[in-house]
This record gives sequence, C-alpha cells and structure tokens, in this order.
Amino acid sequence: MGIWESPWWSFALRRLWQFLVSLWVLITASFLMIHLVPGDPVRASLGLAAPMELVEARREALGLNDPMLEQYWHFLRGLFTGELGVSIASGLPVSQVISDRFPATLTLAALAFVVVLVVSIPLGSIMAVLTRGGRRRSGELAFTSVNGLLAAIPEFLLAVGLVYVFAVTLGWFPVAGRTDSGSYVLPVLAVAVGPTAVLARIMRVELLAVLGNDYVRTARAKRLPSRLVYVRHALPNALTATLTLGGLLLTAMVVGTVLVENVFAWPGLGSTIVRSILERDYPMVQGIVLVYGALVLLVNLLIDVLLALLDPRSTIRES
Repeated sequence: MGIWESPWWSFALRRLWQFLVSLWVLITASFLMIHLVPGDPVRASLGLAAPMELVEARREALGLNDPMLEQYWHFLRGLFTGELGVSIASGLPVSQVISDRFPATLTLAALAFVVVLVVSIPLGSIMAVLTRGGRRRSGELAFTSVNGLLAAIPEFLLAVGLVYVFAVTLGWFPVAGRTDSGSYVLPVLAVAVGPTAVLARIMRVELLAVLGNDYVRTARAKRLPSRLVYVRHALPNALTATLTLGGLLLTAMVVGTVLVENVFAWPGLGSTIVRSILERDYPMVQGIVLVYGALVLLVNLLIDVLLALLDPRSTIRES
C-alpha cells in the first residue's frame, strides 16, 4: 500500500475537502448577507438625514453599484489580499479593524480554554476515581448538582455577577477594560466556568466507563500500581471523547466571548460586532462573521486531526 493509499491520508484529504467546501459556503453566505438586507444598507447606516451625494459616494466606494458577479469576484480577490472592504460607519478598512481587535478576542478565548482543560480533566478524573463502583454517593450528588448549576448559568449573567461581587463590591479586579493582568481574570472566568463544568462531568462519565473495561481489570489483576493503571491505560482512552466535546466547547466559547466582551468593555471582535450591528455597519459585520465562522471551521478541522492522531482506528472506521 502506497503512502497516499493509507487510511490516514484518505481521512486527511476528506477532512480538508470538507473544510474547503464549508469555507466556500461561509464566504458566499457572508457576501450575500449585505445584499439580502432589506433596503439600502448604506442609507440605513448613514441615516435618513444623510445627503444623497454622501450615500452615493459611499455606495460607489463600497462597489455596491457594480454588477453582482463583479462584486463577488472583487470580494473573493480581496480575501486573498486581506481586503475585506471599508466600514460604512468609520471609513476604516475592515481588515485593519479586525487585525486590531482580533488578538484581544483570541487571547480571551485561548486563556479560557486552557483554564477549562487544566481544571476539568483533573477534576473529572479525580471524581471518577473517588466515586467508581457506587462509592461516595453524597460526593457524586454534590458534584453533579454543582456542575449542573454552573453549566446552566448564561455567560452574560455570570459576567454581571462576577463584576458586581469581585469588581464593584470587593474591588479586587477592574470593572472593565483590558489593562493589566488582573483585567483578564473576570472575563476568563465568565467564559470558562460553564464549559469547565460540562467537560468535567463528561470526563468523569467517560473515565468511569473506561475503568469498567476488561483491559483495566486485567491490569489490576497483574497488580500494576494504581497510578500506572489510571495514567497509562484508562486516561488516554477516556480523553478521546472528552477532547471531541472540548473542541465543540472551544468553538462555543469563541462565540460566547461576544456577550462577555460587552459586559467588560473588552476591546475585541465581540464588542465590535455588537456596535456594528447597532450602527448597521454591514461590511464590518460581514467581515467579523467571516472571521468567526472560519475560526470555528478551523478548530473543528484541527480537533478531527488531533483525534485521528490519538485514535488511528477512527480513520479506518470512516474509510
């Protein structure tokens, strides 16, 4: 069997093709968004009192007077050169605003995801070990109850509560803005608490299922040290499903930063897109939606590749 005929390469090429097709659909949908808005988006953004000369000049600058196919071609060509159009509200290039704001959003989501993994995997593993075989029923009940409560709290409501308690009442952290390291604490917690609760619960369930398998019982029968049984035999098999959900949670966390950024006046894409929607700045909304969508697709692709590396059997099952 040649290298290009192996299940791994077949899996990788199939996933890459799905990614490219999905990306093209996303690009086309984001292009059509500005044309499907009822009325004139430029007039809606500038207001009814704006002079007609200004409206026409802005429409000409945005290329909205060109034929649809020509606009689509310019839009595709601009993506490869990093040109996403011009903001109706500010007149600044959309790509410039996104490049200025994107690092703040990416940093917030990445730090929150690290917190989720660092807390949820050990916590879920410890609770699985402590409650396996029906032991410590009270601890299991407390764990599932607290997790369910934390997972049910919306990010926006949690963010407001954190601000009131730790910023306004106690004064431990800044109320808003992105200044020093302390300003990261509350926004990261607001994004990470819910996914941490969900992932810890899933990790516990998956590890409990793995601990009941025959190969784990065989390892115990050989009197291997408990730490070796858990770390080498049980944990890697439980991580596959956990990382799958973790990838889905990461995409949800990226989108969830939108509301959290607005609570903390975080200078990222989330606060920018909300302001752009209120201002009806459709080119800016179009560019940010495209960035969010492409990021979600890329994360899903990377998670699929990572899971295939951890469990090569999955590439064979999908062939």
